[in-house]
Amino acid sequence: QVQLVESGGGSVQAGGSLRLSCAASGLTYSLTCMAWFRQAPGKEREGVASISTEDSRTYYADSVKGRFTISQDNAKNTVFLQMNSLKPEDSAMYYCAAGIPLNGCAPALWGQGTQVAVSS
Repeated sequence: QVQLVESGGGSVQAGGSLRLSCAASGLTYSLTCMAWFRQAPGKEREGVASISTEDSRTYYADSVKGRFTISQDNAKNTVFLQMNSLKPEDSAMYYCAAGIPLNGCAPALWGQGTQVAVSS
């Protein structure tokens, strides 16, 4: 069964850190990138960061550059998002996605999401 399972969300004060994990199983070889997206209430879903599973090339949205780091453990089929210096505007539901390397990482499969809340 193909699935992505996120974990690691929670509540934190501004300036704090969280680490999100995404465990993947059953993925096809055509899905060669992983990404994190987020969606805040009343806003569109936006890409946060992506990583190529082939060469580990990464991409970050301008709003998170220097604060967030995406990484992967290919042996465990797991992708991480280390989030530092969190701001209230980072509060959102965070989704892991697997996709194809088009315009960053075009998602083809989604996880169920994990909530991140940052208080000021």
